[in-house]
Amino acid sequence: MLDDVDFAYADGDKPILSGLTMRFPRGKVVAVMGGSGCGKTTVLRLIGGQVRPRRGQVTFAGKDIDALDQRGLYAVRRQMGMLFQFGALFTDLSVFDNVAFPLREHTDLPDSMIRDLVLMKLNAVGLRGARDLMPAQISGGMARRVALARAIALDPSLLMYDEPFAGLDPISLGLTARLIRSLNDALGATTIIVSHDVQETFQIADYVYFIANGRIAAEGEPDALRASTDPFVHQFVHAEADGPVPFHYGGPSLADDFLAGGRR
Repeated sequence: MLDDVDFAYADGDKPILSGLTMRFPRGKVVAVMGGSGCGKTTVLRLIGGQVRPRRGQVTFAGKDIDALDQRGLYAVRRQMGMLFQFGALFTDLSVFDNVAFPLREHTDLPDSMIRDLVLMKLNAVGLRGARDLMPAQISGGMARRVALARAIALDPSLLMYDEPFAGLDPISLGLTARLIRSLNDALGATTIIVSHDVQETFQIADYVYFIANGRIAAEGEPDALRASTDPFVHQFVHAEADGPVPFHYGGPSLADDFLAGGRR
């Protein structure tokens, strides 16, 4: 949960997020959407404790993230699964070892049990047969699914996805979206998706937040946002070139630029 959060990367900088309040109920898929650079990924970093709010409170499982020491923060992160943009697999580790990594890092389970758990997670994403391959030997869509298996290795209560659909072909995109929904429901987890992909995200999300200019511009269920008359939401959902987010970068008028001749 974010409660009236302000955030800037350095003291004196203009806030990236201002007065942000967001709720992420258990068992729900919640999308965080908005234009590039609006602060969507920063929301995930605040929840994970990678950055701290300037004002307000970020809580997870009843704990104030900003008040935790390093040990407490690591304990909380064990309950979180993260799918990084483009997967971020370890290139020198096999598919199997990528998924096994969090189990080896955070548990004392015997190798036989780790093997069974890894095979179960890979089976859940349809890639048990690819366990001995290296990341360079699999497609981008398969790599994203391996990263998803790694994210659920510890059966986290919170799953966070940073642009999970970026760069995927239509088949892989649809498959990844269905996996995100089905895994959330099977685990009874909370899922937060940061994404630009309106169609696929709206199909699986229970609730959507739109961020613009560092604030919540709109929020609600996907059907309500599809019908929204808010100018920003309408432009984003319908992929219109001009609107509150202009096509042209600010500057002198075209006529003034031509009249200026060669002068700068």
